[in-house]
Amino acid sequence: MSKPIIFGEIEGIDEGYHFNNRKEMMPTSFHRNWGTGIDGNGKDGTAAIVISGGYEDDLDLGEEIVYTGAGGNDANTGKQVKNQSWENRGNAGLLVSMDQGLPVRVIRGSAHKSEFSPQKGYSYAGLYSVVEAWEEIGKSGFKICRFRLKYSGNSHVKKAIHQIELDYSQRAKKRTESTVLRIVRDTKIAWQIKRLYNFKCQVCQVAIPTKSGHYAEGAHIKPLGKPHDGDDNPDNLLCLCPNHHVMFDKGVFSITDHLQLIGNITGELAMNSNHLLNISNLKYHRQIHDFE
Repeated sequence: MSKPIIFGEIEGIDEGYHFNNRKEMMPTSFHRNWGTGIDGNGKDGTAAIVISGGYEDDLDLGEEIVYTGAGGNDANTGKQVKNQSWENRGNAGLLVSMDQGLPVRVIRGSAHKSEFSPQKGYSYAGLYSVVEAWEEIGKSGFKICRFRLKYSGNSHVKKAIHQIELDYSQRAKKRTESTVLRIVRDTKIAWQIKRLYNFKCQVCQVAIPTKSGHYAEGAHIKPLGKPHDGDDNPDNLLCLCPNHHVMFDKGVFSITDHLQLIGNITGELAMNSNHLLNISNLKYHRQIHDFE
């Protein structure tokens, strides 16, 4: 592929821009692939995706999209006929974009059955951020790679990112909009779990000191929201430091039914005798992160 990959907005193509066909996207590098839905690779990341009805498991909620990765589907029926893999260049690229916070241009096609899709051709939906990735068994019974994307665009046009250039010039202070890729949901129950452990991480036993006490995060074992539908209950919560929270959410390690740490971290999860975990949630975490 000769054209360079470009992240972010491209001059002259604003949200709502209409394309008659996929080939019209290619000259500007808006989306460089005519035949596939993901424009990216495991080295640079993914710059753009097309939702065009090719995968039966896609879920479009407007400002939030649960996107099915590439590979393993029948082009005629849209059904999976074999497992997907994280090694697929498009799926690997979306993982890189998630980890590095790179923006992804989302394009909706008319074949995508959604109230947000155009009646014909393709429309540019704006910039989205990849905030979560996991695997599950899809409707056709095969393993699929799943990505949650959240809208991160706004009314002003962002410059395209060709390479990293650090700007050290002085500038006027101003308020700007930004996208937080990881949202920490601290409910009353999460606070209670953290208090139970005196804000010490159940993995590394570190309590992070702050000016007003100590800091830890309540981590859900089975994630909240669609399509996971985890509960905000004590049996679905852990007390973790920020590092181990991120690593747990990204599937770097998981936990066995006997509370052993598996993956890139070994050892045993520290447990208070008053804290009981739902074993089915632990199993769910292992399944979506390929530990079973």
